[in-house]
Amino acid sequence: MATVEIRGLTHRYAGTASAALRHVDLVLDGGLTVLAGSSGSGKSTLLRVFNGLVPHFHGGRISGHATVAGSDVLHTPTRRLARGVSFVFQDPETQFMGGSVEREVAFALENLCVPRGEMIDRVDHALDAAGATHLRRRAVAALSGGERQRVAVAAALAMQPALLVLDEPTSQLDAAAAASLVVLARRSADEGTTVVVAEHRLEHLLGVADSLMVLDHGELDGPAPPSHLAGRLAAPPQVVRLGMSAAWLPLPLRTEEVRARLRGLRPLPAPAPRLRDAAWTLSGVSVTAAGPRGAPLLESVDVAGGVGEVIVLMGPNGGGKTTLLRVIAGLLPPLTGTVERSGERCAYLPQNPMAMLHRPTVRDELELTLRHVRSADRAVAAELLARLGLTSHAERSPRDLSSGERQRAAIAAVLCGSPAVALLDEPTRGMDGDSRAALCGVVRRLAARGTSVVLATHDPELAADVADRVLEVAFGAVRELGPPRRALSGSSPYATQLGGLLELGPVTVEEALACV
Repeated sequence: MATVEIRGLTHRYAGTASAALRHVDLVLDGGLTVLAGSSGSGKSTLLRVFNGLVPHFHGGRISGHATVAGSDVLHTPTRRLARGVSFVFQDPETQFMGGSVEREVAFALENLCVPRGEMIDRVDHALDAAGATHLRRRAVAALSGGERQRVAVAAALAMQPALLVLDEPTSQLDAAAAASLVVLARRSADEGTTVVVAEHRLEHLLGVADSLMVLDHGELDGPAPPSHLAGRLAAPPQVVRLGMSAAWLPLPLRTEEVRARLRGLRPLPAPAPRLRDAAWTLSGVSVTAAGPRGAPLLESVDVAGGVGEVIVLMGPNGGGKTTLLRVIAGLLPPLTGTVERSGERCAYLPQNPMAMLHRPTVRDELELTLRHVRSADRAVAAELLARLGLTSHAERSPRDLSSGERQRAAIAAVLCGSPAVALLDEPTRGMDGDSRAALCGVVRRLAARGTSVVLATHDPELAADVADRVLEVAFGAVRELGPPRRALSGSSPYATQLGGLLELGPVTVEEALACV
């Protein structure tokens, strides 16, 4: 029997006019399958069918047939389905129950009364496989977003499921951790687990996946070999976009496949630095973790950002990017050193948008900001809603939105007051390609109006599109990497797919096409 067998499945949430899934037919039996699609296309709904959250928890009207791990989804309670299906949600912090990492990974095993010796072995193996062994004794609450994602994956693996479902698992991971997670997913599939990964960041996945599925307005295309369906992606990776522009068939999925086809690729001159007035300055700043033996989070940092400049922070999970943003924002006082900031308003977007969204509607969130900012322009607020695709969601509750929509709502709420300094922590989390492009436009317009933007991300393509310069934040130190063509090319650990072809070479599709 196949691990997943779905026939003619249609689902409509209560109170909605259109179906979230339409006549879905799907058979999965082993292997690594990637599920792609724009925000609101139905990806999360389909994944929640696998573990019974749709329809048993979310309700709505459903028809058709679905069998997962030998159980009829429509007639099996979720507590039974959970024994064969392990699920890692988009927001892993919402599924944590244990105080420490070790207890969190063991939590589900304890509830299933797994013998202690076996439990210890399974926890050890899962932590090692997820690259989280060093986090074992840490408190979950003290972890970075990327570290929490690894712990959630470890907890899922400890269940030894027939079906492993990962919803946006690399959204908060640095490049090395994302690559490790893909290796982990591939290894799990090779060992007999059926693995389904829903993602917007596909550069690591397409080249190793067995199959690709694309959802569009609830209608499923595939599964099929990735090269067959890559052209249907709304936001394909750089090498796929380049192949589509150059009419290459089959479409390339890896950087290595592009290297042999490009001739005449040459380095590009780095743009000359611009002299700017300082919008904020950190001088000799040091920060340590709480407690008498707190580890250094930042040490003797000297860095500044200019008026109208976009700075992108990159670096490993837990390296100090969020700490640096919080120091600039004035939310975390330094142990030593000084922080100076010009302008009357600093806007800060945390990693988790729900930490700041608490008003009844999206429009109310923006109104709250506008009431507290004397120089706020309501026309700018309306423009932000439109550019971020939120006009039709303005009267909805933020809690009723998808993860990507909530992220956009939070961005609109913090930026609508035209801040002097804008600090954005992982702003593309959960965003599809269109939303990401809209964010890039918003960031450029903010900078053009004189806002100093500092943006922390693990997405090198985002950095290539918006950065004036890139800073590495790692192990308590901040290091200047320079403009994108220097920071994101060649052997840099932050190189884009195309940037990896050549030192000081093109780092975007547009630059590559112009160079050939």
